[in-house]
Amino acid sequence: MRAAALRDNGIVVALAGLVIALSLSTDTFLTKGNLVNVLDQAAVVGLLACGMTLCIVCGMFDLSVSAVLAVSAVVSVLVTKSAGVPAGYAAGIATGTLMGTATGLVVALSRVHSFIATLALSIVYRGLAVVITGGAIVYPHARQLDAFQTLSLPTVLGGITAPTLVLAAVAAACWLLLAATVFGRGVYAVGGNAEAARLSGIRTVPIRVAVFAISGACAGTAGLVMTTRAGSAQAGLGTLLELTAIAAVVIGGTSIFGGEGAVWRCLAGALILTLISNGFNLLGWDSTYKQVIEGLLILAAVTLDRLLRGTPAPPGR
Repeated sequence: MRAAALRDNGIVVALAGLVIALSLSTDTFLTKGNLVNVLDQAAVVGLLACGMTLCIVCGMFDLSVSAVLAVSAVVSVLVTKSAGVPAGYAAGIATGTLMGTATGLVVALSRVHSFIATLALSIVYRGLAVVITGGAIVYPHARQLDAFQTLSLPTVLGGITAPTLVLAAVAAACWLLLAATVFGRGVYAVGGNAEAARLSGIRTVPIRVAVFAISGACAGTAGLVMTTRAGSAQAGLGTLLELTAIAAVVIGGTSIFGGEGAVWRCLAGALILTLISNGFNLLGWDSTYKQVIEGLLILAAVTLDRLLRGTPAPPGR
């Protein structure tokens, strides 16, 4: 019971403590502009982390999301140039979903460990982005730029940006899917014990493919957010963001061993990472040390998870 309470409440306490510390150490943290900026900066990592949460709860990793993000962003720009902004938006998300589905099929049917399979596919997808763009930066037409960047603009809700609202909508959908559906229970079952889930009648392959498809859709949406901010796209967009997304999920308290976790946890993890970056900027600290702190947080989260679950250390440790 105490272990469960620590898993449930520890991340909330850590997030609250970080907010209090930054509030007391700088006068600019609690300003409206800074808080809006924090939420906006957390949007891309939060979107990737939502999809990554479903994968990790299902017992898998998706290292291809940043490459899927890049391809989706490039496709959204190219389709916008030829068919208009709405079609470009739809194409970006659809591309991510299709690529995620392809990733899931490769992982499920090849039976190669998801870590290795998605690592290989990330190289393939990144190369595909280079082929599509020819290594160049792609832009929408000048007359389309204002409309294309609408997604990155503040809304009427007190300056909250559209990406923040998109993240809220995606997180709500993923939360409902994972916590309140038969599919969600299947995801937990497969992540907890895939063989037991199969023997109990759960179709493990469709569930695995579906979580990768959702992860791809989240990556496509994140790519759309990034490219509308920049007004352009390129093959190198979002490089290594998959590691930041995994960090957000792990720091949030979702178990890397599968079978346990929640979407709200990854949002808390994404906010913690964003607040650390924001704090370094506000306080004028050397950003080199930010990486050290983030690495220690990940190590502490994984170690604590193993201890709380009572999972034995790997052989030779």
